[in-house]
Amino acid sequence: MSKFASDTAKILSDGTTQRRVSVLGATGSVGCNTVEILAAHPDAFAVEALVANANAALLAEQARALGARLAVVAEERAAEELKARLAGTGIETASGRAAVVEAAQRPVDWLMAAIVGVAGLEPTIAAVRNGISVALANKECLVSAGAFFMAEAERAGAAIIPVDSEHSAIFQILGDKPPSALRRIILTASGGPFRTWERERMRAVTPKQALRHPNWDMGAKVTIDSATMMNKGLELIEAHHLFALEGSRIDILVHPESAVHGLVEFADGSLLAQLGAPDMRTPIAVSLAWPRRMAAPARRLDLAALGTLTFEAPDDVRFPAMRIARAALDAGPAATAILNAANEVAVEAFLAGAIGFLDIPAVVEAAVERELGHTSAAEPRSLEAVLAIDAGARARARSLVAGRASA
Repeated sequence: MSKFASDTAKILSDGTTQRRVSVLGATGSVGCNTVEILAAHPDAFAVEALVANANAALLAEQARALGARLAVVAEERAAEELKARLAGTGIETASGRAAVVEAAQRPVDWLMAAIVGVAGLEPTIAAVRNGISVALANKECLVSAGAFFMAEAERAGAAIIPVDSEHSAIFQILGDKPPSALRRIILTASGGPFRTWERERMRAVTPKQALRHPNWDMGAKVTIDSATMMNKGLELIEAHHLFALEGSRIDILVHPESAVHGLVEFADGSLLAQLGAPDMRTPIAVSLAWPRRMAAPARRLDLAALGTLTFEAPDDVRFPAMRIARAALDAGPAATAILNAANEVAVEAFLAGAIGFLDIPAVVEAAVERELGHTSAAEPRSLEAVLAIDAGARARARSLVAGRASA
């Protein structure tokens, strides 16, 4: 763990130099929060590139507000609108997959990797290979390609700073403490909107209900993952790669108040926790300023108003996603890549009304079991190998979805 502290110390030098930054996924939930913080500190940051999928209107607005050098949309259909909205500003525009990767490779001191899904893998790896310090909000980089991704970061000397609130909490607690001091880490989960529901009742859950998270304001994919608790399974896999811990030393606790984001138990029995309001602007600010601290417009946690903190063990029967994720982690890197791909397909199908809520983990588990029968369990050692596993898993998951939809 000491490597994180030493590597990320290079992000800030003496605190007086303006740092150049880029944001991948600028118009998403994490991206918008990042842009808000950057806008609040115009003298501290110079924005090189902002990248979005297709929301040209919002991206142009952000680029103007931050004085970005470059704005990129992944979707070619949005290129003309972006160019028109930024005409006369001097801000360069580009579009397409290759342009996204090129933007990620531009020399900067810090890059936010917040493109949702496996689409964020290629540009984030491109940034890492250039030795750029990456604030990682894209789960798929570690769930689909964890060992390969971390090896690339090690080779290039790129610092990886976790942005998920749970991993940020562990990151902050560990600091430069040696691995020998650590016994285990604990990730917390809100339990989502259906924490107290009986499993049979969850069969009728609608996308509208599942998108109402009790504590957090997140994008649709992450919110559904929280409702199924697959997000905690994905975070378990992320933590394994980030902190070089076997799964048996990573525990999960349901904590409905979402005030404690992570805990570390040390060898001497001490248990340290990081607390804060459920507001993504806090871990984003941590990543921007590490190893120092900076002001952020995040909500403040009022413990007196909160009154109590409660914890409970997760229920693997009502929420099997965590069990499925642990099994995939034990099975190896190919299995976690399959898990991620199948989950993306299943969540998309649920949001489209093609399958039910409880079908999501069922499709994922079946895809992992079936695809491993057709895929080598060997660790993927290239981006192409990861994407090949991903493509095969998506095809099989779509077949499983079609079977359930027609049943």
